[in-house]
Amino acid sequence: MKLPVMPPVSPMLAKSVPTIPPDASYEPKWDGFRSICFRDGDEVELGSRNERPLTRYFPELVTAIKTELPQRCVIDGEIIIATDHGLDFEALQQRIHPADSRVRMLAQQTPASFVAFDLLALGDEDYTRRPFTERRAALVATLADSGPSVHVTPATTDPTTARRWFEEFEGAGLDGVVAKPLTLTYQPDKRVMFKIKHQRTADCVIAGYRVHKSSAEAIGSLLLGLYTDHGSLASVGVIGAFPMAKRRQLFSEMQSLVTSFDGHPWNWAAHEAGDRTPRKNEISRWNAGKDLSFVPLRPERVVEVRYDHMEGERFRHTAQFNRWRPDRDPRSCTYAQLEKPLSFGLGDIIPGLTKEGES
Repeated sequence: MKLPVMPPVSPMLAKSVPTIPPDASYEPKWDGFRSICFRDGDEVELGSRNERPLTRYFPELVTAIKTELPQRCVIDGEIIIATDHGLDFEALQQRIHPADSRVRMLAQQTPASFVAFDLLALGDEDYTRRPFTERRAALVATLADSGPSVHVTPATTDPTTARRWFEEFEGAGLDGVVAKPLTLTYQPDKRVMFKIKHQRTADCVIAGYRVHKSSAEAIGSLLLGLYTDHGSLASVGVIGAFPMAKRRQLFSEMQSLVTSFDGHPWNWAAHEAGDRTPRKNEISRWNAGKDLSFVPLRPERVVEVRYDHMEGERFRHTAQFNRWRPDRDPRSCTYAQLEKPLSFGLGDIIPGLTKEGES
């Protein structure tokens, strides 16, 4: 492979801001695997945000890229799995699997797409020092005939349209809006773009904790639950961003609530052998050796957390601590309190992104 921009490249990043800034190009924030695609003839490499190659996990995209992208190019984008019900991040995570046979089976069952949003190189030309407006125009022209697996993200310079996208597109599983200054050059690993994400709060029950990796007497994360309509306590996510002094304080505070798994709503002993987490057969696909077992707590303490959006029945990202709610009855912490976004189809964002019959 010989390109004007060679792998690995860390993607350009965005910092969170509370409102949509003026004088920028606005795009939907796709919720998938960030990836920089390098193509030089028959050689294709899909890099990740942390520079780990993703190529072997998406063989169908490698084939599509050889058909739909120029012979020599470097393009920044997002790998997604699009369904008629929105983006499926869980299906995307399942691709990170050591068995090639399983990866290829999933590639047929749940094929991925690549949504392009920046051009780093084309032919022998390095575009990284050009302003974003030039890169965007070249990207649109270059991928004018792409598809059905490679798509160009929508973009607008109208803040009113961006605000409408922010409200509507969440119903299709998108993550917010990204704003790019019009004169911005491509700056790897720098937070020079802006992202505007949904922020909501929910009152959750603390039902367990994991110890911190550096200390057996410090909290690594607190496990959150919400009650379902049937009265069972569902695991919805974790909070874990605490200073070390707070982690030790929390560990001390939680000891009075420590209990056994007997009668606990997340009794791993009642599940299949090896299932030691609130979610059945939970594993860390990026770190197979990571211990995800937890210490059970009596579900008596309520915490208010901030979250952006749900993926199925769980918080898509790690929730953030807001405040304790001693005034709340744990049983009152149900899914009914969660805001539900309007339904919106991916095909209304990018025509042809979902195909009839996909689920």
